[in-house]
Amino acid sequence: MIIWLVVVLLFLVYFIGIGYYFTQQVLFIKTNSLDSIYQRELENSRFDEDLYRSYSKQPFSVQSRYGYELKGYIYEAFETNNWVIITHGVTVNKNNSIKYAELFLKLGFNVLTYDHRRHGESGGHTTSYGYYEKYDLQTIVQYLKHIKGDIVFGIHGESMGACTMLQYAGFVEDSAAFYISDCAFSTFEEQLTYRLKMDYKLPKWAVLPVSSIWLKLRNGFFIKDISPLLATHHIKQPVLFIHSKPDPYIPYTHTLKLFEAKNQNKRELYIAENGAHAMSLNENKEEYYSIVSSFLNDIGIKHHSL
Repeated sequence: MIIWLVVVLLFLVYFIGIGYYFTQQVLFIKTNSLDSIYQRELENSRFDEDLYRSYSKQPFSVQSRYGYELKGYIYEAFETNNWVIITHGVTVNKNNSIKYAELFLKLGFNVLTYDHRRHGESGGHTTSYGYYEKYDLQTIVQYLKHIKGDIVFGIHGESMGACTMLQYAGFVEDSAAFYISDCAFSTFEEQLTYRLKMDYKLPKWAVLPVSSIWLKLRNGFFIKDISPLLATHHIKQPVLFIHSKPDPYIPYTHTLKLFEAKNQNKRELYIAENGAHAMSLNENKEEYYSIVSSFLNDIGIKHHSL
């Protein structure tokens, strides 16, 4: 009886300790301030500050279906119905999207950037890696259509923003004219398995089953519920997949799997030779610009020449 009590006690300690600790790291990952990201991007010459200041941008706020505010900027530089929505990665915010806004403004698109839930100025209690964010993206799309009417729009996503975008397109509504996925993971399970190995030297069987139960209890979803790979199977509109080959955080093989999963309509792939995680544009700017412009040409989206 004592042995069984000890076994049960140890299991409870393991179940509570492992489950709570790892879900705490996932749901409440540390985020960066707007000022710190702006200064980081500026100091590393990732955008032209004079050009950025020359563009008129209007702040907006719209309520998420989950009760908090989503805040962002609208850059309306042209009399055009061509728009791009930019979705940023985990821990950063809309100031990380300035370099992508610059790209699309140069191409003649108007641009919308915004903060994901629990990032920047937006509300929200947890980070869910696309599970809830995909519906926030739907809210953003609906808001832009409501205020601008009949538009042709694309979505560019980086890292978690790319995962959010793919799950929006595959699971919610495939409503954009095109998508650009930069350094997404294929499935949350595969990414967590990789990070457990790299950061903690732990196998997935020791952590993920328990953590998945805790995620469901604490935030309403299992690990398997976050799957850009499954979503991509359902996307009909054109997708450009981008990743840096040296990426140490999300291996570029994730994007290769996503590319192979896109079996309907147009798909293109660009694997940059230089750059760490989310650095494909920063380290390969001319090539990145060229690839995006070529992709738009291929799918028949009119834009300015660079």
